[in-house]
Formats: sequence, C-alpha cells, structure tokens
Amino acid sequence: MNWLRKQFQPVDNAPLILFRIIFGLLIFAESFGAILTGWVREVLIEPEFTFTLIGFDWLQPPDGYAMYVYFSLMAVSGLMVMLGFYYRIGMASFTLLWTMVYWMQKSAYNNHYYFLILLCLFMLVLPAHAYASFDSKRWNSVISTTCPRWCINIFLIQLWIVYTFAAINKFYPGWLDGEFIQMNFASKSNYWLIGSMLQEKWLQQIIVYGGILFDGLIFYFLLYRKTRIPAFIISVFFHLFNSAVFQIGIFPYLMIGLMVFFFDPEAVRKTFFKNKPIVNYASLGLPDINFGRIALSFLFVCYFAMQLYLPLRHHLYKGDVFYTEEGHRLAWRMMLRFKSGNIKYYVKSTEMDSTWTINPRDFLTSKQASSLPSKPDMIWQFARYLDKKYKKEGFGDVEVRAESYTRLNRGPLYKLVDDTFDLTSVRWQSLKHADWILISDK
Repeated sequence: MNWLRKQFQPVDNAPLILFRIIFGLLIFAESFGAILTGWVREVLIEPEFTFTLIGFDWLQPPDGYAMYVYFSLMAVSGLMVMLGFYYRIGMASFTLLWTMVYWMQKSAYNNHYYFLILLCLFMLVLPAHAYASFDSKRWNSVISTTCPRWCINIFLIQLWIVYTFAAINKFYPGWLDGEFIQMNFASKSNYWLIGSMLQEKWLQQIIVYGGILFDGLIFYFLLYRKTRIPAFIISVFFHLFNSAVFQIGIFPYLMIGLMVFFFDPEAVRKTFFKNKPIVNYASLGLPDINFGRIALSFLFVCYFAMQLYLPLRHHLYKGDVFYTEEGHRLAWRMMLRFKSGNIKYYVKSTEMDSTWTINPRDFLTSKQASSLPSKPDMIWQFARYLDKKYKKEGFGDVEVRAESYTRLNRGPLYKLVDDTFDLTSVRWQSLKHADWILISDK
C-alpha cells in the first residue's frame, strides 16, 4: 500500500511543464507541416473515397479546402498548449480533431499517429499548465510547483510498453536477415552524405541488431542513474538518425522529448526553470488513500492492461499476423516490413445477370491502391463501397468478390482473400479470425 501512496506523493512538476512546451511545439509542427508537405491534400482532399475506422463511415473529410482550415485549427491548438493559453481548451480541441483525422483515414496509418492520441489523452487530464504558462499567470488557482508522482510514471510505463514490444516484434526473419532494411535503404542511395553508406552491408547489420538492442535495453539504461547520461546521448543520436533516414515526422523528436521524465525533477528545474521555487519535500508526507485515488488507480490498471493486450492479441487469431494483418494495428509493429501486391474485384449483378471486373485504381489514389491488396479490412470496406455505388446506380443487388495477391518483402506472392466469398454478405469480425482471410503457408 505504501507504493500506491507514493504514486500520489507530490513531486516537482518541472518535467511535466517542460514536456508540455515541447509537446505543444511538436503538435503545432505536425499540424502545420501536414499542410506544407502536401499530406493533407494527398490523404484527405484528393481521395473520392476514404477508408475510415470500421463503423465510422459517416466520418468523412469535408469537401474542398476545408481540411486546410481544420489543420490550421489544430496548429493553433498546439500553440495554445505550448504557451499554456487556455490550455484545457487547446488540448481538448487538438485531441478531438487529431483523433477524428486518425479515424477518418487509414491508408496513411502508422503507430506514431496512434501514439500521439495516447499522449494527448494523458496531457488532457494532467495539470501541465500549472507553471510557466499564461493560465498560471492569470489564475492563481492553477499555479502549482508540484504534481502527483503518477503524472510522471504513466509516461514511463507507456514508454516501457512501446520500447518492449518494438524490440519483441523485430524477432522475425524479414528483420533478422536484414531483408527489410536492405529494401528500405535501396531507395535512399541518393541521400546527401549518407546515401552510399546506407548501402553497406556492415551498417545494415548494425542497424538490424542495434535496433533490437536499443529498443530492448534503452529504457533500463535511462532509468538507472549511472547510465542515464550516455543512454540519453545514444538515444538522441538514434532518434535523429531515424528522422534523417526514415523521415517519420515528429515521432523521433517526441521520443527525445519524453526522455525528460527519466531525469530527476530537481535537475530539470535547475536546468530549465531557474526561477522556479524549490519544492520542500521534508514538509510533504505520504498522502492517505481514499476512494477517489483507488478508483483512479483502477482506471490506470485497466488502461495499461489494455495496452498489454493489444500488442499480444494477434496470438488469439489463426495464421501469421505478418500475412493476415489481424492484430497488426495498435501493436507497436513499427518499420518492420514491405508489402506489395495486386487486386481486382468481380462484381455480379443478380438482376441483370452480368459480371464485370473492377480495377481499384480507377477509384482510388495511388497511395490507397498500393495499400489495398495487403489489408483485409480495407479490401472488405472497398467491397462495401462498390456494393453501395452500384445499387445507387440502379444495378440492384450485387455480389462483390476480391482476388488479392500479396507479397511480404521479397517473398513470393500469396493469395490473401478467398474469392468464393461475397464480401457484401459477410460481417467484419474484430475479435476473431475471419474465414475469408486465407492463412498463408509460406
């Protein structure tokens, strides 16, 4: 019980305040950068059909250029978070808007976008505006130099989960034999300064095994005081290298920013907030445990239990997750494989007694079409889209079947979908294996 009481013990909130400033700047950069780089146009404006979270078909991007205004509001929200200016409003608006973007498309899915939602939920409930903010200058009720210890520890637990499963997921042939890294680096030979080096076998092997060691061990080296500084330096180099080579947006900088929670709060205060009052820990005893604190602890236990379940759930399904994709998302399976392939649909009108072939590229953007052959949920969603489209055009009831062949890295093509199934007549199953998804024997 003492351990639980310690989670509610006040500690210097300097790490949380510093991370709020970093986080606000990064989500501003993510939002504004999505406009400047063309991501908003390519992913949300150009497509005539978007692959939403299943069950959220109604959540479609607005027509025209309204998405630019949408992302501009997100950028403003980021600045509000960074400055602590109406912090709760800024944090709530960004969380809502970003989550809706995440739900309204998945052709550009990656774990980093999901990770950002989790951090937003944390920041939404934490008193991260209690110091060095406009809110704390205007409202005395907001000012505080401390926060409960759990406000720091939840970030550490979440990071442990991310790093641990990132390491575990690399133990598969496509990573261990260097196939994925070799394929990835082959397209980067023209990179300034490092392009030719990336093609070297020895460097690729360092990245293959170094990646596993880093993800598996860095958390513990950062946690241990005597190894913290060298581990921090290694982490900064690792994430900056990833940023330069893989170009994965704000994620590397977010991971660098999160390392502030490993450092002693007093050291963070001395370095970044020299005028911040010193916390007198001698006057702060262990708080009592009441019903509210027990309830909050229970909520966090449930949350982190779900965070452990999601990366492990693929073991409940038949087949290999690398092929079937069942249990792939929300599982920290990051930068592990390439998948390519081809797909065509057969649409049969029962009223007209005619069948015709559909090439998805006639309806989808290049990015969407390249993702489609390897993603069963997207294959199913596009079949439903065709069903609605041809019913609306007067073809009556139709049957839609898909013939999809997919390749993992440089492996052989394998058939992903059973083309005897009419995909308009099957329900999407989130909690068990779908019979129409074939299990590869490769």
